[in-house]
Amino acid sequence: MASNPSTLVEYPWKWLGNFKYVVLAPIVVHNIHSFFTSKEECWWDSGYLLLWPLMLLRMLHTQMWISLNRYKTAKGENRILDISIEFDQPDKERNWDDSIIFTALIFYCGYLMLEQTHNLPIWRTDGIILTALVHIGPVEFLYYWLHRSLHRHYLYSRYHSHHHSSIVTEPTAYIFHPFSEQLAYFMLFGIPMLTSVLTGTASVTSLAGYITYVDCFDMMGHCNFEIIPKWMFSIFPPLRYLMITATYHSLHHTHYRTNYALFVPMYDYIYGTLDKSTNILYEKSRERKGESPDVVHLTHLTTLESIYHIRLGFVYLASKPYTSKWYFWLIWPITLFSMMVTWIYNYTFIVERNICKNLNLQTWAIPKYRVQYNIQSQRENINKLIEKAITEADQEGIKVLSLGLLNQEEELNKNGELYIRRYPQLKMKVVDGSSLAVAVVLNSIPKGTSHVVLGGHLSKVAYFIAHALCQRGVKVVTLRKQEYNKLKAKLTHEAATNLVPSECYASKTWIVGDRLSKEEQLKAPKGTLFIPFSPFPPKKSRKDCVYFHTPAMIIPKHLENVDSCENWLPRRVMSAWRIAGILHALEGWNEHECGDMIFDIDKVWKASLDHGFLPLNMDSTA
Repeated sequence: MASNPSTLVEYPWKWLGNFKYVVLAPIVVHNIHSFFTSKEECWWDSGYLLLWPLMLLRMLHTQMWISLNRYKTAKGENRILDISIEFDQPDKERNWDDSIIFTALIFYCGYLMLEQTHNLPIWRTDGIILTALVHIGPVEFLYYWLHRSLHRHYLYSRYHSHHHSSIVTEPTAYIFHPFSEQLAYFMLFGIPMLTSVLTGTASVTSLAGYITYVDCFDMMGHCNFEIIPKWMFSIFPPLRYLMITATYHSLHHTHYRTNYALFVPMYDYIYGTLDKSTNILYEKSRERKGESPDVVHLTHLTTLESIYHIRLGFVYLASKPYTSKWYFWLIWPITLFSMMVTWIYNYTFIVERNICKNLNLQTWAIPKYRVQYNIQSQRENINKLIEKAITEADQEGIKVLSLGLLNQEEELNKNGELYIRRYPQLKMKVVDGSSLAVAVVLNSIPKGTSHVVLGGHLSKVAYFIAHALCQRGVKVVTLRKQEYNKLKAKLTHEAATNLVPSECYASKTWIVGDRLSKEEQLKAPKGTLFIPFSPFPPKKSRKDCVYFHTPAMIIPKHLENVDSCENWLPRRVMSAWRIAGILHALEGWNEHECGDMIFDIDKVWKASLDHGFLPLNMDSTA
C-alpha cells in the first residue's frame, strides 16, 4: 500500500472480494445474446469472443513467469537479490488478475464504441510495424516522463510507493499498481492499439500480440533472476539501448531514482538517469551459479490438487494452508495432465529456498503423488528417485538431508535405512526426523493425562510414542488387537504392563495415525483431542472433537524467506521431520537417524527450543 494513499488507489470492484469476476457479466450476456440473435456468419465477432482466450492466455502467461521465477530464485542460478520474501508480499499482490479484468472491460468498451474493431483480420503486417514504431517512439518517451513524475514526493507517497513496497520483485509485482496508475498506463499502451484501429491497419495479431509483448517484458523485468543471455548483446551491441533486462529494473526498485525507462533504456541514456552499476550487476547475475545448500528436505506431492498449492504453483494458494477449492474442477484437464507427467518425469525438482542463521536450506520434491506411493509397481521407481536425490546431495557437499512425508516410510525404505546400507560411505547425514516427531506429540498431550488411546497405522514414531508413554506410567489403549500384539512385541516387559487392549475408549486424548477410519473416530467420547503422529492428518469425521495439527512447530524469526505454507500447516509452521534436519545441521550431530535408530527425545526437544522453535497449540494458529 502507498505510504500516504490518496484517491483511486483501489480498484472499483474491491468490495466484491472473491466475486469480482461478476463485473464481466455484461460481456457474458452480450456474448450469449449475440450467439442467438446475430447472423451465423458473424456471431463469433459480435460476441467479441477474442476477449476470453486473451484473458486465459494472459493468466497462463503470468503463471508461467511466476513458476519460472520462483524455481530459478530457489535454485539460485542467475539470482539478482538475496533479500528474503515473506508472506506480506504474496498477500498484497494476490489480486494481480485485477489488471486482466480491467483490460478485458476496456477492450469490450472499445469494441462497442469503435466500429473499426469489428471483423478484424488475423494478420496485417503494416499494422504490426505501425504498432511497434508508435510504442518505441511516443509511448516509451511519455512513459519515461510519467514514471519520473511518479517518483516526485507528492505522487510517490500517494501512489507509486504502493508498487515500490516490493523491493525483491516477482512477476506479480508488475501489475501491483494503484488503480489510477493502471488507468494512466493503459491510456499510454492504448495509443499504439488505437492508432492501428483508427488507421484501419489493426488485426487480431497486432492487438493481442502487443498486449502479450507488454506482459512479457514487464514480467521479465520484475523477475529476480537474469534471463537475457550475454550473446544477444555481443551479436548486436545497440540492443543495450533497445531492451531492458531484469537486473536493469531490479536496480530501479532498490535505488529508486534511476532506470525509469519501460522497455527501451535509450531514454535513460539520453537524460542521464541510467544507473552506473547496471552492466556490473547484469554481468554478476549472469555469471552466478546455482547454490549448494547445507540442508535439504526431501518431500513429494500429496493430492492431485497439491500441484497448485506448492510454492511453484498458485501464489495465493501456496501462501495459505492446503484446502481444496471448488473451481479446481474447471481445470481438471491440467490436473490430469500433471498426473500423466509424473509417470514419465523422473527428476527431483527444487521447490523452495530458506535461510536459517548461517545455513542455506532447500526443499526438493519427488515428482510423485501420494497415491503413487501406495502402488506396489511404483515403489521401486520412487526408491530410485530418493536414492538418486541422496547421492546427488552427497556429491554436492550437502550436510543433512531430511526425509519428509512418505519418503521415510518403513514399507518403502525402512525409514531410510535402505540407502544407508547401500552407501555406507555417505558423508551427508540422512535424517527421518522421528525423534522430534515423537517429542512434539508427547509435548502436545495435556499434562496430567493418565491414559490415551493409540490408533491408526502404526509407524516407527508410534512405537516410540507408546514406549515413552508406557515408561512414564501412562496407560496406552489400542484400538485393534493386531496393533496391541505388534506393540507388545517391541516393548520391554515392564513397559508392556501399561499397554492395554480394550474396547472401552473413555479417554479424551487419542494419539492417531494415518488410515484411522470414521468408525473408529466415532468410538471417541465427545470433546476428544485427536493428536496425529503421522505426516498426514486424519480425515475429520467429528465436529464435536478437536483435531490437532500433524507434528510441527512454529519457526523462529531468524528462519527467513518463508512465503508459502507447508501443505496443510499454518503460516510459519514447519513439520517436525523438516525441522529435524535443520536441528541436525545446527547442532552438528554426526550420525544418521534412520531405521530403528532414534535420538534422545528430551535432547532433541531441548535443542529445538534453544534454537527458537516454539511448541504449536490450537491458540497459536487460530
